[in-house]
Amino acid sequence: MKSRQIHIGNLTLGGGAPIRVQSMTNTDTMDTQATVEQTLRMVEAGCELVRITAPDVKAAQNLYNIKNELLKRGCEVPLIADIHFNPLAAETAATIVEKVRVNPGNYTDRNTGKIHFTDQEYNDELKRIGEKMSHLIEICKQHHTAMRIGTNHGSLSERIMSRYGNTPEGMAQSAIEFAQVCSEQDYHDLVFSMKASNVKVMVQSTRLFVEKMEALGMNYPIHIGVTEAGDGDQGRLKSAAGIGALLIDGIGDTLRVSLTEDPVAEIPVAYDILQAVGARISKAEYIACPSCGRTQYNIQEALQQIKQRTSHLKGLKIGVMGCIVNGPGEMADANYGYVGSGAGKITLYKGKEVMKRNIDQADAVEELVNLIKENGDWKD
Repeated sequence: MKSRQIHIGNLTLGGGAPIRVQSMTNTDTMDTQATVEQTLRMVEAGCELVRITAPDVKAAQNLYNIKNELLKRGCEVPLIADIHFNPLAAETAATIVEKVRVNPGNYTDRNTGKIHFTDQEYNDELKRIGEKMSHLIEICKQHHTAMRIGTNHGSLSERIMSRYGNTPEGMAQSAIEFAQVCSEQDYHDLVFSMKASNVKVMVQSTRLFVEKMEALGMNYPIHIGVTEAGDGDQGRLKSAAGIGALLIDGIGDTLRVSLTEDPVAEIPVAYDILQAVGARISKAEYIACPSCGRTQYNIQEALQQIKQRTSHLKGLKIGVMGCIVNGPGEMADANYGYVGSGAGKITLYKGKEVMKRNIDQADAVEELVNLIKENGDWKD
């Protein structure tokens, strides 16, 4: 999906811009110093957008102090205010930061215990939402503030639940209705997200939203991520499965990997996912076979040595293969190849061409580095 491009402060999002990596602070927003220090660590790790919760007006107002302190420290990262139940906090934050995030399910929809809505009641609620949103939209337009409309599985409104249930269809429809509300008021600095801890629901609802949006002639940028993914391997695997599936579809302009860890830990995982699907290259890539009984050298050791020497060579592909049976063919799109050719012997390739044959393994990594240098692909 080719999305429209919007600006979030000095950052472009969508429309062919790099897929942006973001995360969220977990400090108390009223603790200016702690929030600033954590933000700086996130930015140093590669975070390009930083979200900060603003649960009430006081916290929203303190975003001004946080932003000023960051600017004093030379950090111009765009800030996003995370809003749930408090429209006044959103309106306050929208005058300070570059973007606000609201959840349709708990921002303007009322929860009254109502189970059934007639068509008239349903449409009346939509009209009321548009009126309630209009003040925030006007503030965002005046201050050139972007907005993310983030639908979450499990927090859909009674109105949506009455008609669609707690389903991907309901999530997508909720976001579409807000897109129409904003569009009717000629406000288009929008980003949308469908978040769920269930990978299938997250992927299905995002795909469905994109289909609905395109059918209406809309092309707003998409934020992707598996919410509440957990920590450790579970959090990383769930995030990779959901985010990766959508990126391969061509969906996604910004992403967050949500881990129950220090937010700084989310950033390298995000870049690893982007690299794995070829969406954004930030380091060297390695095509390495798992090895088998045909491998007559220590491939695991060799791979680690090659990574240590070459991982900074952004965009370079290096094949590390156990033997010549599959090696040259399987690494056909690699820039350089390191292939076992006998007991403790290595043959080096540039592309598909053999460059050096039967080198002792003890010398082969250094010879690979020299080969890369000789061909002008080395950077210190």
